[in-house]
Amino acid sequence: MATATKRFFGVGKRKSAVARLHLSPGTGEILVNERPFEQYFGRATLRMVILQPMEVTGNLGKFNVNATIFGSGPSGQAQALRHGISKALLSLNPDYRKPLHKNGFLTRDSRKVERKKYGHRKARKSTQYSKR
Repeated sequence: MATATKRFFGVGKRKSAVARLHLSPGTGEILVNERPFEQYFGRATLRMVILQPMEVTGNLGKFNVNATIFGSGPSGQAQALRHGISKALLSLNPDYRKPLHKNGFLTRDSRKVERKKYGHRKARKSTQYSKR
């Protein structure tokens, strides 16, 4: 009988991106939509953003992450993944709350794109005023 390894679940959100992930003990491999995260996120800054919660808690290279992300763009998806990893680490060990909260990784960034209003060109931009 094989013993099942403990997996921790987390959901992160940012803009319209939603990241659902499982955190399991391993070698530090991160899969995003069944692709390595180095391949999925081209920019080095996005990869750095994703690894921040692991660095803060001292778990870099100790856990494998298997994530499914949809919605929004690359930046929103990376921040959603960071939020999800932070929440999964918190369910792993409640003592991580202080460093994660101090760095703002547990706060869901609720800013979204403002809707376009009737009579405006964009959300707030109006048509050009003409006196005559």
